[in-house]
Amino acid sequence: MKDIPTVSTKQAASCTPETEEGYTAAPIWSKACLQVELENEEPLSAKKLTVFGWKVDEQIARVLLKMFPSLDKLQSLQFWQAALTDQMVTSLMNTVSLCSNLRVVTLEGNHLPERSYHLLLSEDSVLTHLYLRNNRIGDKGAHLIGSALSTTRSANKNLIFLNLAFNCIGDAGATHIAQGLRFNRALLMLSLCNNQIGDSGAAHLAAILSEFALTHEEVVERRKMLLERTQSSSLRVDSDPPADQPLSVATASSSSLSISKGGNKGKKKITSKRDKKPGANKENPKSNKKLSDIKVTQSKAGEQGEPEKPLHAQEDKSSTARTEKGQSVEIANPLLDEPVQYRNGELFLPGNKALASLNLAGNRITRKSLPLFLTSLEMQREGRCLLHLCLQRNRFPPECEYYVKIKELMTLRDPLNKNGS
Repeated sequence: MKDIPTVSTKQAASCTPETEEGYTAAPIWSKACLQVELENEEPLSAKKLTVFGWKVDEQIARVLLKMFPSLDKLQSLQFWQAALTDQMVTSLMNTVSLCSNLRVVTLEGNHLPERSYHLLLSEDSVLTHLYLRNNRIGDKGAHLIGSALSTTRSANKNLIFLNLAFNCIGDAGATHIAQGLRFNRALLMLSLCNNQIGDSGAAHLAAILSEFALTHEEVVERRKMLLERTQSSSLRVDSDPPADQPLSVATASSSSLSISKGGNKGKKKITSKRDKKPGANKENPKSNKKLSDIKVTQSKAGEQGEPEKPLHAQEDKSSTARTEKGQSVEIANPLLDEPVQYRNGELFLPGNKALASLNLAGNRITRKSLPLFLTSLEMQREGRCLLHLCLQRNRFPPECEYYVKIKELMTLRDPLNKNGS
């Protein structure tokens, strides 16, 4: 290595505070610099690593990627104008999974020819904050990012903040990002400021904030997923008992299943068999003991006011309780579990209510799109809704009627506004 940049260290307490939009201002250094913020005096206690103006080649990238897994305190990684390549970003994504606490990644001023930024938004990514300003992502890169946010079958479940400012994203790119927000329920803050988004892209972004109609492909996919869920539940009910289960319990399970299917008729048959063979209890005391334990358990449930249920139903109920009390609960696909409405031959979903902040300042939006945003915001009155919508520096006058109404509505929703409700 011929050109080694200046390495500076400082304690985490002297970190630069974050701005309102959630990212730190770009450091102002005249020379290439590698800055490390330490939690304490230990070299391996680095919490934040910033590479600024240092052209990272393949050799340096390999050194950094080997070093990251040993930094178990590392939380934030920033590359400012570091001339990264697509291959480096791919290797970085594979390394992020080995860093137990790394949640914030900043790649700004790093143009990637193949636009591999979407790899940082993969479904299994653990990143929560991703800053991709000034990377010339364009509509092609926005298409890949939109698909990474969500499809009908997959979605990113950890990313809560995404900054895509200054990236030459137009209407086509905004449309792809809006498509990715249809079934994403994790992202809370999205910045698309200072791009080239016009009325067409703004209309798609406004549409996903309120209820939207499913496309034909989405309706077909929803039916397939419903069919798969029905088949899996039926297989779970009709499955045989485990091999290590006692025969008596298996018999009781099958008899309970026949009772639930056959009603009183099956119950009479079982009673008559017991009357015909009074000595059966003496011949098989172990089986009698098992059945008596089951009767006692069911009788206790009856004393508490609950109806007696078959064993397979009780097992399903206990598994449901374990799911409710369990540590990991999988996020359901909104295509299935959101309440749907049938209207005029179309299927409607209630829209994305997870997004709390949307920044569209400095684009090419005219007054034509403002009624669409106002309508969508008014339909979000119940439950979770958009709390911050930034539309400054677009192609409409500040005194526009619809813009004034949007600002008034956002002021009432602002949780930091003391005069709001």
